[in-house]
Amino acid sequence: MNSQLRKIVDKIQDKSLREKVTQLIENPAIEIEGRVYCGLPLDKSPAGLSHHHSYQGGFVEHVTASTEIALSLCSVIERVYHGNVDRDLVVAGMVLHDIFKPLTYEQERNGTYATTPLAERLDHLTLAVSELVRKDFPLNLIHIVCAHHGGSAGPVWPRTIEALVCHLADVTDSRLNGEVLRAARYLSKVATGEELHISTSKEAFEVVRSKAVEGWDGVRRTVEKITDGRSS
Repeated sequence: MNSQLRKIVDKIQDKSLREKVTQLIENPAIEIEGRVYCGLPLDKSPAGLSHHHSYQGGFVEHVTASTEIALSLCSVIERVYHGNVDRDLVVAGMVLHDIFKPLTYEQERNGTYATTPLAERLDHLTLAVSELVRKDFPLNLIHIVCAHHGGSAGPVWPRTIEALVCHLADVTDSRLNGEVLRAARYLSKVATGEELHISTSKEAFEVVRSKAVEGWDGVRRTVEKITDGRSS
């Protein structure tokens, strides 16, 4: 298991749930009609094709960031609103909410990502819910995964506090990353005439910060530094 994912999974206090999540993370495959689909390695996979975390390693970044956001929301609920929240379900939900996205992506020879034939038939949410049911995961955890897109973009609205927390954390991190990527691409195109292909979140944040700190000259220098670094 990826070391960062291991640290997150280890936050689950319930031993039985932690073991079930660990088993799925260590073997995120699904069998359909006798064929086993494995997909990209979790630590190599993006978490999206264009809107957010659309680069190698994006999946782990998204899980890590959204989990931290979710746990911060748990603290707000507990300390400010004096409510109760099951942190084990929240952590497990964030780890598993996109678990089968890597099955829907494949890497092209030029390094870009595209959808797999499996993704033309089933989306990652349907795959995850069906497999969690098959593996006898807790109903409240399955609901978290099923509802993480929210009712306007998914099959069901969050009906528990844990599901709401995970939905908000997922949306927040997706929006944060997506907006920074979009801004970095736009700034690089205006500054240099060509849109920079962003390969890491660090690059995107560097481009956006350079505009705020040094203006368009800073953007040009940052894009040149990133491009030269790739060449070397």
